[in-house]
Amino acid sequence: MTDEITPFRIGVPQRDLDDLRDRLAATRWPAPLPGDGWDTGVPTAWLRDLAEYWRTGYDWRAAEAELNRHPQFTTVIDGQRVHFLHVRSPEPDAFPLVLTHGWPGSVVEFLDLIGPLTDPRAHGGDPAHAFHVVIPSLPGFGFSGPTADGGWDVERIARAWAELMRRLGYERYGAHGGDIGAAVSPELGRVAPDRVAGVHVNGGPGPLPPLPLSEEDTAALTDLERDRIRRIEAFMQEEFGYISIQSTRPQTLAHGLVDSPAGQLAWIMDKFREWTHPRDVDPDKIIDRDRLLTNVMIYWLTGTAGSAAYVGYAQQQSWGVVPENSGVPTGVIVFAHDVAIRRYSEAENTITRWVDVNRGGHFAALEEPELLLADIREFFAKIR
Repeated sequence: MTDEITPFRIGVPQRDLDDLRDRLAATRWPAPLPGDGWDTGVPTAWLRDLAEYWRTGYDWRAAEAELNRHPQFTTVIDGQRVHFLHVRSPEPDAFPLVLTHGWPGSVVEFLDLIGPLTDPRAHGGDPAHAFHVVIPSLPGFGFSGPTADGGWDVERIARAWAELMRRLGYERYGAHGGDIGAAVSPELGRVAPDRVAGVHVNGGPGPLPPLPLSEEDTAALTDLERDRIRRIEAFMQEEFGYISIQSTRPQTLAHGLVDSPAGQLAWIMDKFREWTHPRDVDPDKIIDRDRLLTNVMIYWLTGTAGSAAYVGYAQQQSWGVVPENSGVPTGVIVFAHDVAIRRYSEAENTITRWVDVNRGGHFAALEEPELLLADIREFFAKIR
């Protein structure tokens, strides 16, 4: 292993874009199921419309240029290529912050936050809230894929992030994440407690409550907490299938997703519909279509559907083992879709800030960037 960091620039060959358009034009569409609604999965009519826009209206070159406006690099850590954005603030006292995405997300999640985080003065904010941001692609995801070997659980990813920050010369820094990033960020505090000044997550740092709850435990819950328990139970009954597939047969799934852009689009859009808020609104009415498709393109162009599924959910965890509390101050913002419950999260984390919000969904940086930005700033203002 060396400390070498190599500048990186996205440059997709035109033949890959032409191939995508040809595949989309030749899609073999299934007949709609009765009602063609979201209750049986992604509706055929809705997906066909989005796929046609992808083929004829979406501009990858514009998205590629937007990504390339930010300095990008690759480095090899623990045998794995890691791609990351590294955007330094013009403010001399800016605080380093590593941002970790989840599945089915990518570094695209954070594009709208980079400017306000790194240069608040230019975005109507206080320059005292400036950050240097590091945004890695998770191992196996996008330009950090495919995975070179197995065993990339959240602890190993956290150790890789600690090494990445060391290579960049940051001795003290913060961490933020959602979804998988909300597991990696607290773990970074555990593997590098002397360097991580604070951890901030959206959605909750875990763990989920042990179900089913006893009558005594249920009686102690607030109305908000009971609602979250109900929704966790519904998730386990109605939505757990994708985890079962990705954590046991990711290679089988990958053959379909890497070959079919419509299949890849449907697989990702299913989660964006289920996890955005409000749930009964189509996801492209909540998040800009182009942004949704740019995120899908990261998976499609790199062919990493299989390795992202594998890394995201084939985690090596010991059931019943409570991770050590790092003591690192941890801030949590829970948007309306998500189900974190403070009393359970406190078993593994030193919660110093907890905010419940009555709007927004799982993809906080895409759905409610201003709310998320304000909470990140307020949390780190006290510890930076």
